[in-house]
Amino acid sequence: MAAIATLAQKIQDSFVKQSMMATMGAELTEITEGSVTIRAPVLPSCQQQHGYGHAALTFGLGDSAAGYSALSIMPKEAEVLTSEMKIHLLAPAQGDMLEAVGKVIKPGRRLVIVQAEVFAIMGANRTQIALMTGTMVPILPK
Repeated sequence: MAAIATLAQKIQDSFVKQSMMATMGAELTEITEGSVTIRAPVLPSCQQQHGYGHAALTFGLGDSAAGYSALSIMPKEAEVLTSEMKIHLLAPAQGDMLEAVGKVIKPGRRLVIVQAEVFAIMGANRTQIALMTGTMVPILPK
């Protein structure tokens, strides 16, 4: 239990350093081994011309959730960088809030394959708006 608490603190400490997440109003809502959830409101500053959440908001949340899910399974001293990320936009980001759930699909020493599902939330409705897959690279101290 202490290991997950230490891990959660490491992820929270890293998250608060991300000025982009702060700009989006994002917050970590769940951290478990192999999975991280991030939520953000669809702010007027993060909307596209039709009033939907911008794809950049969707991508940013999904990338961070997936990256932190990878970090959650890495050694304590490791950091993580995105090597590549593919996004399938499935529906407009129409809602008050977006939620990205990142999870590890296949852990590895050199590469970690991840996925993120992004949902738009409006009231009691939760609609999947994106599916992302990618590769994260562990960065270990020399």
